[in-house]
Amino acid sequence: MNPFYREYSDYLAGRFAGKVQKLTVDTGASCPNRDGTFGRGGCVYCSNSAFSPMAGSRATVAEQLEAGKAFFARKYPSMRYLAYFQSHTATHAGAALFLRQVEEAMGVAGVVGLVVGTRPDCMPDGVLGALAEINARRMPVMVEYGMESACDATLRRINRCHTHAATVDAVCRTARAGMDAGVHLIFGLPGESEEDMLRSVDAVNAMPVEFVKFHQLQVVRGTRLAADVAAGRECVVPFGVDAYVDFCCRVVGRLRGDIAIDRFTAQAPQDMLIAPRWGIKNHEFTSRLQRRLRELSSSRS
Repeated sequence: MNPFYREYSDYLAGRFAGKVQKLTVDTGASCPNRDGTFGRGGCVYCSNSAFSPMAGSRATVAEQLEAGKAFFARKYPSMRYLAYFQSHTATHAGAALFLRQVEEAMGVAGVVGLVVGTRPDCMPDGVLGALAEINARRMPVMVEYGMESACDATLRRINRCHTHAATVDAVCRTARAGMDAGVHLIFGLPGESEEDMLRSVDAVNAMPVEFVKFHQLQVVRGTRLAADVAAGRECVVPFGVDAYVDFCCRVVGRLRGDIAIDRFTAQAPQDMLIAPRWGIKNHEFTSRLQRRLRELSSSRS
């Protein structure tokens, strides 16, 4: 057990007997921030193909899950799985279609839970109620919301097309429905100081959140952010790896101790990544962070 923060693996161990692995599925849904429902162009940093490995897949939900199972089963034959609805906004496809896809996922042998990643403005009461029923009677359901920042000015700047109040509402409704909720934050968004980012951590602390994902802003080819930076319309100062290690130490010290941390970093494909180019893997970053936390703990002793 990590002495400095609660790890996501510990959270999962408290919910499931034995090891579980997330398997990402792409339902083919669009995003309301791209199709005109809420906005056009998407979030300025977004390249779904860079962050969702199954994005654009034409395979069915069951076929995607079976392919993921085959990959892990060779090494971990007793592994069980969480169907992870990650790509784009699965809950935006319409309640009937999304819930049929959920049923398809639950019908795959070895699937013991669901993780639904979505936007806070895309969880209608009907879908929330159906997921709550599944959670209560059939298998655990966890919902991840893209919060990104607690600052409404930042959310407007990155074209998120929702407010922080929408995140608070979605998380609270999910918790009241009996499901575990998590949020996602991006550090280094345009215009934000480190104190602004830490205020977003404070905002997470104020919500009924069970787990959180963090990652550094990445400038990825083909995104609006990359074009704006290249044209001088936007200024981004990417974290250096050592500076981000030190900042994450501050985050760990600020975050409520019962909230599990799923990750601190993301890693876009190298041929798509413009900045920051750290040249280390995610697990190597985590090792650096934990070493730095041990150093800070020793210096205070």
